Amino acid sequence: MKLKSMGLVGVGMVAGVALSLQYSAFAQRAAGSPLPLDELRQLADVYGIIKSDYVEPVDDKKLLQEAISGMVASLDPHSVYLDAKAFREMRENVAGKFVGLGIEVASEDGYVKIVSPIEDSPAFRAGIKAGDLITRIDSTPIKGMSLDDAIKRMRGAPGSKVVLTIARRGEDKPLIVPLVRAEVHVQSVKAKVIEPGYGWLRISQFQESTLDDMAAKVKWLYQQDPKLKGLVLDLRNDPGGLLPGAVGVSAAFLPKDQEIVSTIGQLPDSNQIFYGRKEFYAGRAGNDPLVGLPEQLKKVPMVVLVNTGSASASEIVAGALQDYKRAIVMGTQTFGKGSVQTLRQLTSDTAVKLTTARYYTPHKRSIQARGIVPDLMVDETPDGDGLNALRVREVDLDKHLSNVATPETADKARRDALEEEQRMAALDRARKPVEFGGADDFQLAQALNHFKGKPVQLSKTEPRPEPVEGEPKPKAKPDTKPAELHK
Repeated sequence: MKLKSMGLVGVGMVAGVALSLQYSAFAQRAAGSPLPLDELRQLADVYGIIKSDYVEPVDDKKLLQEAISGMVASLDPHSVYLDAKAFREMRENVAGKFVGLGIEVASEDGYVKIVSPIEDSPAFRAGIKAGDLITRIDSTPIKGMSLDDAIKRMRGAPGSKVVLTIARRGEDKPLIVPLVRAEVHVQSVKAKVIEPGYGWLRISQFQESTLDDMAAKVKWLYQQDPKLKGLVLDLRNDPGGLLPGAVGVSAAFLPKDQEIVSTIGQLPDSNQIFYGRKEFYAGRAGNDPLVGLPEQLKKVPMVVLVNTGSASASEIVAGALQDYKRAIVMGTQTFGKGSVQTLRQLTSDTAVKLTTARYYTPHKRSIQARGIVPDLMVDETPDGDGLNALRVREVDLDKHLSNVATPETADKARRDALEEEQRMAALDRARKPVEFGGADDFQLAQALNHFKGKPVQLSKTEPRPEPVEGEPKPKAKPDTKPAELHK
C-alpha cells in the first residue's frame, strides 16, 4: 500500500503533524551554499517554453505555485506548500473546528481512500470506514482525478449536500452515501469512569484547547471517583497536532521539569529540548492549565493505549511516559511519524510547512519510521489486529525520512505489511469498527486486566520494522501472560 499523496476534506490538517509554529519571511539559506545558477536558468527556460509553446495559455501564478508545490512535496510526505486556502484551513483546524465532511483521505491507485473518519463528523455518523474507496462524487467518476480536484468537489458550504459512492472490501455492490456538509467541532478530549476505581481519558487530537479540556476532564474524573486505582490514557487513532499539547499532557503525569522530547535538525533553532515547564506548553504569558490538577495524577497507575493510527504528538506522549516507566504502553506499534514540521510564512496568506528536525524521546530513541513499540503488544480484537492491521505506517510512505534502518529493512517491512493485509482481509469483511471506550473494546478490557493483576491476552505479531542497530530485539510473546509480571 503506497500513499502517493495525502489530503483532508475540509479539515486543513495533515495526520500526525506536530507543528512547531514559527514564522519568518523566508527560510534562511545555509552560509557558503551558492545558488545553482545553471539549474535556475533551466527552470526559467522551461517556464518560458511553456508560456510560448503550450497548446493553450497558462496562468503565470498557477505555473509558479505548482513549481513551488512540486519542489516542496518532493522532499518527504509531510512537507507541503500551503496556498491561501490551505493555509486558512490549517489555522481553522488548529482552533478545532472546520466545515466539511470530516474525513482524512489519501490517493491510492487513482481513487480516493478513506484513511480515517473523524469522530462525531457527518462521515462518521454515516458509517464511512477507514479503508473505504470513493469512486464517485455525486455523479462524477473520480478514477484518475487528482486528489486536490476530488477534495474541491467534496468541499462546500454548511448545509449543502453531496453523495459519495463507496467501494468497500467484502461488499458486492457499491454503497451510496448521502452526506450533508457541516461545521465539525472536534472534541479532542473525552473521559468517563469505566467502572468503580478506573478512569478512561481519550485524546483524539492535539489542538489549542486540548490542555484546558484535559485538565477539566481530569478534575471531573476525580470528582466522580476521588480514589481512582487506575487511569487509561487512550491515544488510539490520534494523528497528532500541536507540540505544546503533547508536552503539556506528558507533564501532567510526570514529575516537575522532566525532559519530554528533543529535536535535532540542520538549523541551530531546530536543536531543542522541551521540558515539562509552563513556558514549553502554555507560553510565558498564558495561564498554566495544569495548575490545580489532583496530586494523585502524578502517581495513579496508568496504561497508555496506542495503535497504528497513533502518530506524532501522541507518539511523543507515549514515548515520554514509557521512557520514565510512568505508564505501561499497550496496543500495537504506532505510526512512526517522528519529524518536526515548521511553518514558514511566505506572505500574509501563504506558507511552507517544512520538515526541519527529528523527534527523540527522553532516552534519545528516534520515533521516525519506527514508532513506539508497546510494552504489551495487544491486538484490536481477540482474533487479531482488525482494521488497524491494514493501515499504512510512516515506513510505507514514499520518500519518508529514514531512522537508522537500512533499505533492506524497509523493503522487508513492506512485504510483511502486504502479507498481514492479505491475512486480515477475510477477518475484516464482516467486522465492525471498534468503538473506543465501549463495552466491546477488547484493548480497554485488557488494560483493566492489567490493573487488576489478571492475565492479559497478548499479540503474536512482532513489531516492525526490525529494531535499529544497538537496540535489543523484542522477544516473542506467548498468547497470555500474568499482567503482574509486567508491572
